[in-house]
Amino acid sequence: MLFSSLIFILYFLPIAVIGYYALSFSRRLQNYFLFLISLFFYAWGEPSYALLMLASITGNYIFGLLVAHRSQHRRKILGVGILFNLAILFYYKYAVFLLANLFPETGVLDSFRNIILPLGISFYTFQSISYLIDVFRERVRVQKNPLYLGMYIAFFPQLIAGPIVRYNEIEDQIVNRCSTWEKFSVGFCLFATGLAKKIFIANSMGAVTDHIFLMAAVDHVHVSTSLALLGVMSYSFQIYFDFSAYSDMAIGLGLMFGFKLPMNFNYPYISTSITEFWRRWHITLGAWFRDYVYFPMGGSRVPYDRVVFNLLIVWLLTGIWHGAEWTFVLWGLLHFICIAGEKLFKLPTTGSVHSFSRHLYVITVLLIGWTLFRVENLTEAGKYFSCLFGKYGFWSDQTWMFLKENAVYYVLAVIFCQPITGRFKYMLANAHFGGFGKVIMSLYAVAVTAMFALSVVWLVKGAYNPFIYFRF
Repeated sequence: MLFSSLIFILYFLPIAVIGYYALSFSRRLQNYFLFLISLFFYAWGEPSYALLMLASITGNYIFGLLVAHRSQHRRKILGVGILFNLAILFYYKYAVFLLANLFPETGVLDSFRNIILPLGISFYTFQSISYLIDVFRERVRVQKNPLYLGMYIAFFPQLIAGPIVRYNEIEDQIVNRCSTWEKFSVGFCLFATGLAKKIFIANSMGAVTDHIFLMAAVDHVHVSTSLALLGVMSYSFQIYFDFSAYSDMAIGLGLMFGFKLPMNFNYPYISTSITEFWRRWHITLGAWFRDYVYFPMGGSRVPYDRVVFNLLIVWLLTGIWHGAEWTFVLWGLLHFICIAGEKLFKLPTTGSVHSFSRHLYVITVLLIGWTLFRVENLTEAGKYFSCLFGKYGFWSDQTWMFLKENAVYYVLAVIFCQPITGRFKYMLANAHFGGFGKVIMSLYAVAVTAMFALSVVWLVKGAYNPFIYFRF
């Protein structure tokens, strides 16, 4: 079940909200209700994977109790607990890829080809691992109620596309959160604006992206440099507005149920270094690798050659985390090279002098990286890069056709990539407008409601509505 589906918007969400607030006399019952509907949400597409989710919750509950017990074997137990989570992730996400590379000519692979990647497994696996490590480090108290731990791991707003929530961020909120009309209203606005970003910008960019990348993958179709560039630019907009929209919707849904979830995006396309980009893009993933991989290996407090090794491991794992294909490994290595180089030459990681040229460098790296991210395999990558670097000439009339037909969406994408929108919302929330304050806030509420209604109408019409996280 997707946030941008009619089933979720018209049926699941109203039932969830009504049921949750009908139980407002008991926080315990509200938590149990959220756990059950989260399991139902996850089981909607593939019921058997709800059993996998329950097995993961049960395993991590037991390992958490054992790790919290002060014994001489708790470090070994932690290691086994981490391996338990990684084994599940490896089997469903990487087994086919590994076997295809190790035994390509044998029948060993045939019995694994029907494995379907469970939605959100990369996200909830990382949440579970962080919980066990934080219990071991005594940064959080072990959760002795298995249903509460289950709610943390399976909480439906952040289950399938993040943000990656650490247990310490909601530990107190499980029991002590406050559900208010103000929180609910802000949450609905975030959900509505996220849905509009997904439906109108991300989906429109996705249609262009799919068309151009499909053309480039066909041998007898000639894709010009300008058209290939437009394709990867469209994908850059698609993945940003799709991913950030889902994060907005997740954070908004969390607020509607009284939870404050962490921010995941902060206008990454204004960055002037790749280091800065990763402080703004998928913030919770970058922080996870920093705190649970990079820092334990020594971080940047070691000689430079060791720093390079640490970065290499982090970015190899980051690439592999995103998908089981060599293109993701290359994508991770590209970011590693850039970040290691920025550290070596001590380049400023935020805008200052020469910010335009540095911004151009970032966009160039990102376009190359997103090309690797979007193609299915190395063969398609080779074909697309050959188009991108001039194999079939620079210009084609198709480029102008796509630009003309989607001009409005490209303009909206460029505008909403800029922090001017965030500043406007901040000004709206904090400025004093005197007697006009209520009028302005009422107009804002009407605008958000209209966006939400238009998004639903768009979905009713059966508009193109892809989900790009099946690979993650």
